[in-house]
Amino acid sequence: MKKVLVVEDEQSIAKLLQYNLEKEGYEVDVAMDGKEGLDRALEDDYTIILLDLMLPTKDGMDVCRELRQEKIDTPIIMLTAKDSEIDKIVGLEIGADDYMTKPFSPREVTARIKAILRRVEKRNGEKQAEPAQQEEELTFGEITIYPNTYEVIVRGEKVDFTPKEFELLLYLAKHANRVLSRDQLLLAIWDYDFAGETRIVDVHISHLREKIEADPKKPEYIKTARGFGYKFEARP
Repeated sequence: MKKVLVVEDEQSIAKLLQYNLEKEGYEVDVAMDGKEGLDRALEDDYTIILLDLMLPTKDGMDVCRELRQEKIDTPIIMLTAKDSEIDKIVGLEIGADDYMTKPFSPREVTARIKAILRRVEKRNGEKQAEPAQQEEELTFGEITIYPNTYEVIVRGEKVDFTPKEFELLLYLAKHANRVLSRDQLLLAIWDYDFAGETRIVDVHISHLREKIEADPKKPEYIKTARGFGYKFEARP
């Protein structure tokens, strides 16, 4: 059974999430503060974590950051009452997979969870592929991407990427020299197309540029198609 950790100090919201997730067949644990949530996430094996931003003892940003530092790669959805771009961006920068702004519907929460888990299952299936079915590395100028080992070498150095960053980079590279809309990328990488959520694509593109471009402000690889989306430009 898939197991969800809900870290939420508002009892009414925690109970609502627990009730609806259990109706969907998930086993649910609830932690009411950041320290308890961190301890549970480190001690147990969860399928996904719903993590509130504002928590007693330790806030959600710190919890997320510490989990990623401990190499816990369980998908994390940040829950926040703040409708601020900076909170969303910082959450994604420290390793959250997604974010949701309160108030949200239980239906949307379960849809987001299912979308993330579909991506995780697909990625895990690709990792277990037979050698004959494995993909060869992709090389573009000073960048080499190894799909089978989820590694990227940039100018001779190995660069670390979050799972979502790697999936996005690989997808762009496989569709090199094609302009892809934000909606296309949102559906392909996050497996959902909620209106107004394309900002998450822009944030991840910014992260990729910081990691692969010699000058992120003048990108050579990931080009912007103004008003539409992005293109990974294959250099000759």
